[in-house]
Amino acid sequence: MPTPPTVEIDGAPLPVATIAAAAAGPVLVRLTARARSAAQASSALGDREAGRRELYGRSTGVGANRSVGVTGDPAGHAAALVRSHATAAGPLRSRERVRAMLLVRLNQLAAGGSGVRPAVLDGVAALLDGDDLPEVREWGSVGTGDLSALAAAAGALISGRGAPGRPGHRAPVPFGAADALGFLSSNAATLGDAALALVAAGESAAAAPAVAVLTLAAVGGNLEAFSPAVERATPFPGAVAVCRTVRALAAGAAAPARIQDPFALRTLPQVHGPFLDALQLAGLVVERMSCAPAENPVLIAGGSADEAGGVAHHGAFHAAYLSTALSAVTLTAAQSARSSQARLALLCEPAFTGLPPFLSDGTAGASGVMITEYVAASALAEVTAAATPPGLHTAVLSRGVEEDASFASQAARQVAAADAGYRGVLACELVAAVRALRAGAGTGGSRSGPVGELLRLCADLPDDRRDRDLSPDLATATALLPALAAEAAPHLSSVADRADGARPGD
Repeated sequence: MPTPPTVEIDGAPLPVATIAAAAAGPVLVRLTARARSAAQASSALGDREAGRRELYGRSTGVGANRSVGVTGDPAGHAAALVRSHATAAGPLRSRERVRAMLLVRLNQLAAGGSGVRPAVLDGVAALLDGDDLPEVREWGSVGTGDLSALAAAAGALISGRGAPGRPGHRAPVPFGAADALGFLSSNAATLGDAALALVAAGESAAAAPAVAVLTLAAVGGNLEAFSPAVERATPFPGAVAVCRTVRALAAGAAAPARIQDPFALRTLPQVHGPFLDALQLAGLVVERMSCAPAENPVLIAGGSADEAGGVAHHGAFHAAYLSTALSAVTLTAAQSARSSQARLALLCEPAFTGLPPFLSDGTAGASGVMITEYVAASALAEVTAAATPPGLHTAVLSRGVEEDASFASQAARQVAAADAGYRGVLACELVAAVRALRAGAGTGGSRSGPVGELLRLCADLPDDRRDRDLSPDLATATALLPALAAEAAPHLSSVADRADGARPGD
């Protein structure tokens, strides 16, 4: 078996691509000396402060029990807190998602604000190194800390595995008074889910302009809508990226068939650009939260006397930033998906392609790609359903002392659900666009230039316009989206890399 990749953990920001790549399979982690030192300093600060003041969750109960002092065995209280908070329901999460959660949580602990002992960090590292993952169920978080999911991980640490000297043995990690709430107080599971979903959605968003270019070529689209002047008219990074990507991928296109196109073509920068911008912002939120010492209370060594030694009870566990950023992704994905469905409708029209209705083989009454419109509408409904922001709802919990919630955990899952539907819509457009070009629409079936290269990437799609079941074609088209995304990505990233305030069109 190949050696798993190694990820260095030092409490620095974790890009979503790093989280997703590391979570894809077994991974080794290495805690840096800086990370260990920061965790040790936070733990020592917490121990000192606990001797002179109350600390929530350590010397008190939690939630509505915040004013109840804890007596008796601190380790027993910690274990009881973990056991009770492990309550969850729903299906088990995938191993990929659990790895992402543990990776993010370990990095947050390495930032040095939890008060958790370094031995706990070593325990989490051992779970990852051995791919010895706890079972984590779906439901339990409302976006104010993934208590149930992280309690499942804490329970695995406390219990250990197997007998000493036997294969698979993992020594238990006892939790002290500082460790229970300090470990649970995080949105790491949601951040892991968000990273995985954003990477997948980013790939779909990168593929969309390439698919749209094939449609533009098939219907003789007017590229003026993507000119440098339009960059000045829509001065946002996403719109600029769409304009430049379309110009690059459609270079050498034939003269346009119309002075201006329907909205599905003409407003692509203004409709798809916000999707790209929302993805970038959401990725930044995940990256910053992945290294934030957001535990309550936070215990940061080195604070001044005026800052009470760097100790503060606070509400940074409320993930409203994350929830709203993720909801922006699903909302903009829904707008972009509607545009793709509308382009599919254009491809079915003889007035735009010069071909028989529904791109059929010309047999009287043939259906051609007719049913792909229904499939696209069905997939679009999934995207639209996922676009309802869960943060519009709220919850009043724990006897009223926690009277709001972000539901960021639901927002992360909705990004994944929206992306699945989005890919379904794009696949329908891709099947129709490739069929139209092969039949001679728009560019006369040209195989030269960037459009020809896009067509070559789609060689696996059958060239058969007879009425038949197109389900395999749609599956093939979905599988082609990563390659199309890779073709567009250099043009998209060149804009993102220079999003430094430079004026669009410069």
